[in-house]
Amino acid sequence: MKKTSLDFLKRLMNAISPSGYELDAVRVFRKEAESFAAEVRTDVHGNVDVVVNPGGSPRVMLAGHYDEIGFIVTLIDSHGFLWISPIGGWDAQIPQGQRVAIRTAKGVVPGIIGKVPVHVQKPDERSRVTPLTDLWVDVGAKNRKEAEKMVSVGDPMVIDQGVAELPNGRLAGRAFDDRAGAFVVLETARRLAEMAPQAAIHAVGTVQEEIGSRGATTSAFGIAPDVGIAVDVTFATDHPMMDGAEKREGKVALGGGPVLSRGANINPVLYDHLLATAKKRKIPVQIVADGRATPTDADPIQLSRAGVAAALVSIPLRYMHTPSEIVAVDDLDRTVELLAHAIAAMKPGQKWIPF
Repeated sequence: MKKTSLDFLKRLMNAISPSGYELDAVRVFRKEAESFAAEVRTDVHGNVDVVVNPGGSPRVMLAGHYDEIGFIVTLIDSHGFLWISPIGGWDAQIPQGQRVAIRTAKGVVPGIIGKVPVHVQKPDERSRVTPLTDLWVDVGAKNRKEAEKMVSVGDPMVIDQGVAELPNGRLAGRAFDDRAGAFVVLETARRLAEMAPQAAIHAVGTVQEEIGSRGATTSAFGIAPDVGIAVDVTFATDHPMMDGAEKREGKVALGGGPVLSRGANINPVLYDHLLATAKKRKIPVQIVADGRATPTDADPIQLSRAGVAAALVSIPLRYMHTPSEIVAVDDLDRTVELLAHAIAAMKPGQKWIPF
C-alpha cells in the first residue's frame, strides 16, 4: 500500500462518526475524493457520491459505510455523570472501563466509561456481564452545571482507540467495520480514474449501516445503478474459539484475499464476473455462502427501485465490534485490485439477467 493511501486510511479511521453523526468521516472522505473525482456530491443524509466517468455505461455503484457503533448521551445527572445509550450493536462486555471521545459542538471531550468495581459487587453481580444500562461516563465534572458546559444531551461518543501497525502487514483499530470498506471504495474509484473505464462509477461512502443500512437505501434510489457492489467486512475464522462459527460463517483467513459472497441476494452473473476477474488477475479470493439476507448494504441496493444486480465483497476482519479490530493490508490492496479490474472490464449493454 502506498504511504499516501495509508495516511488517508488512518485519517478516516480517526474520524468520530457513529451512525447518524458521520460528519467527521464525510469531511475526510470528501476531501480525499476531490483530489481526483469528476464529481463529488453529498446528500441530505451524509452519503458522499464520488463519480468517475459520469455518463458512462453501465452505471456501477460501490458502497462502503463509514459509520461506526458508539454511544449517545441521554442524561446528565446532578453529580455531572453522563448516562448513555448504545448506537448500533454492542457486546456489553466491551465498553467497561474504556476511554471515550465525545463529539460536542465545541470540540472533542474525553471521558471514561465507569462501572461498580468488582470488589464491591454482590456475588451474583460478579458472575454476570454488567448491562449497558448500568454504565456511565465520567468527564471529570463536579456537578451537572459544570458537565453541561462541556457536553449536551444527544452528543455522540466512540471508544478512543487509534490505529496500531502490527507485524505481517496487519492493522488494528476501532471502526475497520466499515472504514476498511469505505477506504476500498474510494481507492477503487481512484484507480479507475486512471484506467479509462466505459462504466460510470459511483463510489459511495454510506451512512447509518449499523442501524439499518439507511444510507445505502436512499443513495441507491438516487443513483439508480445497473450494478451495485457493497464492500464490507466479514468474520475471519482463523483465530481461537471459532470452530462453531466456521461451520456457520465459512472458512475465512486474514490475508487470504477478498471474500466473495454467493447466495440468495447475490446476482449470479455479477458473482461469476468477479470470480472470473480474480482468476484472470491471479487474485486469491475466499468464498462464503449467504442463504438469506447478508445483512449489509448489498441488501437494500439489490431491492432498490426495480432491482439491481448486486454483489457483496468483504474484507476479512478479526474481533468485530471491538476497539481493536484487525485487518490485513494485503486484503485491502487485493480488494481494490479485484474491483477496479472487474469494473474496468464491464461493457455497455452487458446483461446481468441470469435467466
